[in-house]
Amino acid sequence: MSRSANGVTQGVNLPALRSHNTALVLDLLRTAGPEGISRLELAERIGLTPQAVSKITARLRAEGLAAEAGRRASTGGKPRTVLRLVPEAGHAVGVHLDRDALRAVLVDLTGAVVAERSAPLGLGGGQAAVVAGVSREVPALLAERPGGALLGVGVGVPGPLDHVRGVLHRVTGLPEWDGFPLREALERELGVPVTVDKDTNAAALGLAVGGVAESFAYLHFGAGLGGGIVLGGAVHRGARTGAGEFGHQVVQLDGPVCECGNRGCVEALCLAAVRRGHFEEAARVLGTGAGNLVALLDIDVVLLGGRTVAARPEHFVRGAAAVLDERGRRVGEEPVPVRIAPGQGREVAEGAAQLVLAPLFGRGEG
Repeated sequence: MSRSANGVTQGVNLPALRSHNTALVLDLLRTAGPEGISRLELAERIGLTPQAVSKITARLRAEGLAAEAGRRASTGGKPRTVLRLVPEAGHAVGVHLDRDALRAVLVDLTGAVVAERSAPLGLGGGQAAVVAGVSREVPALLAERPGGALLGVGVGVPGPLDHVRGVLHRVTGLPEWDGFPLREALERELGVPVTVDKDTNAAALGLAVGGVAESFAYLHFGAGLGGGIVLGGAVHRGARTGAGEFGHQVVQLDGPVCECGNRGCVEALCLAAVRRGHFEEAARVLGTGAGNLVALLDIDVVLLGGRTVAARPEHFVRGAAAVLDERGRRVGEEPVPVRIAPGQGREVAEGAAQLVLAPLFGRGEG
């Protein structure tokens, strides 16, 4: 996708890029909302001919993805037909597999949650139990809101992992998952496409699609501590899905031993402080790690999530923000703001659903 000098998103009139242009049309239909958008406006916004847009929208209507939303007066000639996305025409499931819990959401094409389930089952339950649990929860979720094609299942899990192949690596504290082909196992059981990514990357994708900022870090503090990075509106995964291993940056050389084998990792220090009930200390350690990200990547905002943060959000926002404020004063810059991530605790599950939906709208890769 390219942009012209006036910022218009450009499509290409080539048969080989038909799906690319369709994604551009779908994304504009999605952002237009229930009020819809006319074919002429679509053509002008994307840079395609009206004839090309008419062919694409005719196909989308035949597939049930688009429908008429009424007519709009034009500056001359007959009123223009306005088209809208049909949210219920398709669904995606997003699954957050933590170390000790499962949360799943069913979303429509706009990303709105239409059903939700949770279960006390996580990676700590073992491979067979987790695959069986997900295979049980997904159909149960679909039964709560029948209708519309299931486009696929996205799964967010603690890293490290290979998101291209859907294979887990040595998850901290759970070495038995090293090398397990989670995507393959779930596709075999569910019979639909499955995408697997780090939980923090999934959340970051969902937040990016939601437009929270162009460049930000999402820091997830639950049973462990990880990060997802968005640069220029796209998730930065790195060459081996290794970017964003936020919790395992060393900030104290003689600190406690972390489960990853290093000493003085942000995760080890934060978890130790929480166990002692020293939440202000944990927040400042978190802020120190966040300050390193700000210095390295010049991001716009730091977003916090995860159940440990959710238990005391004001402590973590205040403590982390204080560290970033100190840094800003030292270097003569405006401090980078720290906020709780929107999503009400569902940001990983909702982001996992976007692993399926975002490519449909041309928003999937970073």
